[in-house]
Amino acid sequence: MPDSNYSTDRHLVGRAIADITGEAAEAGMLGYGRAEQKTTGIHLRLRARAFVFADPLVDRRVLLIVTDLPLIFSSITQEVLRRLAQRFGDTYTESNVMLTATHTHCAPGGYAHHRLYNGSTGFRPHTFAAIVDGIVEAAVRAHEDLGPATLRLVHGELHDASVNRSRAAFDLNPQEDKDFFPAAIDPQTTLLRIDRDGEPVGAINWFATHGTSMTNRNTLISGDNKGYAAYHWEHLVEGVNYLADPDPDFVAAFAQTNAGDMSPNLGGSPGHGPTGDEVENTRIIGLRQYEAAAKLAAGYMPRMAGTVDHRLVHVDLSAVTVSAEFTGDGCEHRTGKPAGGAAAFAGAGFDGPTNWKTFHEGRNPGWDLLSRCAYCFARATRDAQAPKAIVAPGGLLNRFKPYVQEIFPVQLVQIGELYLLGIPGEVTITAGLRLRRTVAAALGAELANVLIAGYSNAYMHYVTTPEEYTAQRYEGASTLFGRWQLPALQQIAAQLATALHDESPIPAGTAAPDLAELSKPAKTTPPPDFPPGGRQFGDVLTEPEPAYRAGDRVTVEFAGAHPNNDLHRGSTYLMVQRYNGERWRTVADDSDWTTTFTWAPGPAASSRITIVWHTPADTPPGTYRIRYFGDAAQPGGECVPISGTSPEFQVHGD
Repeated sequence: MPDSNYSTDRHLVGRAIADITGEAAEAGMLGYGRAEQKTTGIHLRLRARAFVFADPLVDRRVLLIVTDLPLIFSSITQEVLRRLAQRFGDTYTESNVMLTATHTHCAPGGYAHHRLYNGSTGFRPHTFAAIVDGIVEAAVRAHEDLGPATLRLVHGELHDASVNRSRAAFDLNPQEDKDFFPAAIDPQTTLLRIDRDGEPVGAINWFATHGTSMTNRNTLISGDNKGYAAYHWEHLVEGVNYLADPDPDFVAAFAQTNAGDMSPNLGGSPGHGPTGDEVENTRIIGLRQYEAAAKLAAGYMPRMAGTVDHRLVHVDLSAVTVSAEFTGDGCEHRTGKPAGGAAAFAGAGFDGPTNWKTFHEGRNPGWDLLSRCAYCFARATRDAQAPKAIVAPGGLLNRFKPYVQEIFPVQLVQIGELYLLGIPGEVTITAGLRLRRTVAAALGAELANVLIAGYSNAYMHYVTTPEEYTAQRYEGASTLFGRWQLPALQQIAAQLATALHDESPIPAGTAAPDLAELSKPAKTTPPPDFPPGGRQFGDVLTEPEPAYRAGDRVTVEFAGAHPNNDLHRGSTYLMVQRYNGERWRTVADDSDWTTTFTWAPGPAASSRITIVWHTPADTPPGTYRIRYFGDAAQPGGECVPISGTSPEFQVHGD
């Protein structure tokens, strides 16, 4: 029912979407750490969803951008802030801009300035540019979309979209913490709905589950389960056409919270649960998140009061002295230089073990022995890092090249009655609970209204409780700054919350250095393209069948070109079209769940493009065709557009 009081709205809100899909071929994917997992095409395009929240009474605003990315690095944040400053001056700053990732593991990497994250692919300028350009485009559109709006906030529970992948570590926590999560998962699903003139125009959902429904065997770009959830609400429910609607009527983002130990693989291994099919699992886990959010949106949602505010500090996490108030043992402690443990090289068994078969989650006797010996001569390191079996001493490696980051932004954002604590890492549910309690106590806020915005603004790897840390499973071994990292973050969070509550400023500190000039681009320019022998660009190599029934799979192959010649950001490599008696109408493109676009190299610098359309069960009967669009690099370096069109085929009703 429309709200008759919308004209008295206190808040201004703007929303927008933009494409951030990087290189669709031969780019190492980021997340699973497997060098052989390189992009070969697209299943779902990646998007940035931007929201500006403003309180004109106090002239403050916050820009929240949820991206379908594996991680946010300082490289991205620094360049986005630089671009926004060029356009808007001091309207958007490091303090009031929150960049966060959904943590898909099936997207091209190569956009960090620290060497660890570019190891399998090198620094890739084209992917970096696609991400930054898309984020800035979304931010600008959201800024221009700003208008009166009603904000509504509600919480619910979702119990069948996550499982604790590190139960042995979780069980080491105090009973009080375990009692808060009786099923060892965080079931809270939070929905912020944006209304204009009494009608919903946007929504942001927060729920904790990893973006690992697609396995490390997949090589097609995908936004994983949260990407599907957003696509389902926007496109399938609200009818958003990503190609035709640069300013859609509805924007839905599915953001991360404390998902550090939350897996969508309910069966306990990669690609297992709810089914044995990773693609179907992605759809089901995404659909469950959408259905939980849509149920909340359809019910009673109280209007949200409160202002908009923000605080941010930069902290050198390798050198934080943590007071006894937060350590839990009554003593003062200090964090240590970043170090990766042996179990970090094993990977998470539920989601994606690595190729390092000599490493295991939990104890690694040989490395444990070496570290115990080293700790005898390094007391401060032992206090910070033990019992971690140190394999990768990041602090030492940083002396030679920028390997991992040490200085991080920690941010607290207020949007009405909702508080987002921006942590640049992967926070376990119990670590998240302690951070949330710390902030809620300082603010006098309801615990449910304080959320962890994980994967925000930079990347520090994992955050575990000191108790979980002792188990040295994957998450604990990836808590780089040691056993006291969470207490250090609690201490910082308390300072931010106190400053926000008291409406007092807080010194921002020294930010991490910008390493852009030190990044050497990888050699990523494809060679000149040539069609297969006896063929022309765009020729159909494999024709569709003359007729199909709704629900069948249609496959067409074209003589194409390398997709990295032009990323087609904001566009498409394919179209599925239906003839309506007068003209051809596009019914699907490469952003649709029903299509896949796959590139494969052929002989003599040729490319074979495979387009698959999984016809929906409700596909209208009629005449269809599939079109391919590419760009061929000439020997002189210029690119020319190419295209191909399949023979027509019929689709009959089921």
